[in-house]
Amino acid sequence: MSLHSAPLETQLAIDLIMLLENHNLPAQVVLDALKIVQRDFQHKLDQEHLSAGSE
Repeated sequence: MSLHSAPLETQLAIDLIMLLENHNLPAQVVLDALKIVQRDFQHKLDQEHLSAGSE
């Protein structure tokens, strides 16, 4: 399977991995940052669900 035919989340994951590896940051720093990103996007998703439920 080529990257172009891979699911969008796989393509994004690969792009993020490459970006993060290029910064040569300690793995724990990256993992801590990803936790923050996950919380942020979870909050956005929760807000989308609340907005969709009020329509």
